[in-house]
Amino acid sequence: MSTLYLPVSAIDHVQGASDAPVTLVEYGDFQCPYCGAMHQVIKEIQRVMGAKLRFVFRHFPLTELHEHALRAARFAEAGAAVDRFWEAHDILFDNQADLSDGALEQYARLAGIPGPELAAAFEGAHDARIQRDYTSGVRSDVQGTPTLFINEVRHDGAHDIETLLAAMQRI
Repeated sequence: MSTLYLPVSAIDHVQGASDAPVTLVEYGDFQCPYCGAMHQVIKEIQRVMGAKLRFVFRHFPLTELHEHALRAARFAEAGAAVDRFWEAHDILFDNQADLSDGALEQYARLAGIPGPELAAAFEGAHDARIQRDYTSGVRSDVQGTPTLFINEVRHDGAHDIETLLAAMQRI
């Protein structure tokens, strides 16, 4: 059973209170279709669990499989730089079918990400942050996406709503 190598901290992308009894960490890739499906599952889990859940997203771009994964992660970090990470996160998952540069520029306007911030991100301004997440995933034995950790223990069961809720409610 693998555990989370790097504990959740203030520099993570977090939704929910730090004192929530359950923390769900996802290592994800914005171009991964399985992560796209997981996005909807997590939204429902957040709705059901409410204040009992803290959700954390960490980047794990599978660049050898997904040509737009790194650019999408950079886009999300451009959003984070202007306090719009979750808007960028949702736009990326809601529009996985087109993550081309032209589409990302259009999404930036929708998310309120300024052009200069997006350009800096595409030039690598936030690559150290993305690499930090990726490296922590490797050290946590993440081998694909999505990989989930519930209170720092990797969830190796099914990724459907019922199974995840049952695993979280056992805590």
